[in-house]
Amino acid sequence: MGENQESVNKWIEHTFGPAGSNLSVAARANEEMAELLMGLAVNDRHPLALEECADIVIILYRLAHRLGGDLHAAVDAKMAVNRQRTWKIANGHGYHVKMEARP
Repeated sequence: MGENQESVNKWIEHTFGPAGSNLSVAARANEEMAELLMGLAVNDRHPLALEECADIVIILYRLAHRLGGDLHAAVDAKMAVNRQRTWKIANGHGYHVKMEARP
């Protein structure tokens, strides 16, 4: 069985109960991101890096659910925006070029 946002959220609610706030869920995702960063600082191909990525997504599923949205749909929508943007490339990472406001 493949997991999805709905199945993961059912498991989270059953296992951990309700979260206090969206901020607390985002902070928990940040803790997992910090674990990923610490592992990659030691070994750029850390054997647990992918597992930490999964932990982050699991928590983001919870946050997306609490915000009333679907994370995959949000990624699709955001990618549609990203594909239309102009990008400044730096070291293999992109930063979109901010358009100046017109008077």
